[in-house]
Amino acid sequence: MPRITITVPEKNAQPYRFPLASQVVKLGRSAENDVVIDSGSVSSFHAEMRRTHGGYELHDLGSTNGIKLGEDSYSFIPLRNGMSAKIGDVAFDFLLSDEEISALSQERAPESATTPTLVSLTPASTGPSASTGPSASANRPVPKPAIYTQAASSSGGGTMLLFLIFAAMAFCAGLAVRYQKETGGSLPAAVKAKFLAPPAVR
Repeated sequence: MPRITITVPEKNAQPYRFPLASQVVKLGRSAENDVVIDSGSVSSFHAEMRRTHGGYELHDLGSTNGIKLGEDSYSFIPLRNGMSAKIGDVAFDFLLSDEEISALSQERAPESATTPTLVSLTPASTGPSASTGPSASANRPVPKPAIYTQAASSSGGGTMLLFLIFAAMAFCAGLAVRYQKETGGSLPAAVKAKFLAPPAVR
């Protein structure tokens, strides 16, 4: 059976086991939860561990202190064998046996075998418009700035323009060399004399 271990700071770790077929396991400070966590950092109904196709996910229920992976808060966390997360300030460790890992991997369709993309709810260190907590949506797409697309599309045009400038310079240099060989004079001087000479008086 899958096992989770709850470790409240300064208390002994508490392991819990549940059937692989369990659809929802509720976690929180209230006695109505499947797993009761005695910690002030945990809300009464803090989180749920939900069975998905081929695995489990830990979902925040709008708690005060959220769920974390590392230092970042998320609205949900796909659980993998050996993963450690936090519910408030309480450590949450998830463990599967080899047989359970095999059974879950057989459930997954090829297109669903990848881990869902996580978007952190933790505010960025800069910018006043950063998300401010677990109430933000973790599935919100992050749009690329319009300038990124313009820069990407204009880079090819800039390269072409540079190429044309070099080609024109090479062409002019070739003309100057040929003019000097044929006349012994300088092409720039001849062009200057032709176009900058005062008009002839009739």
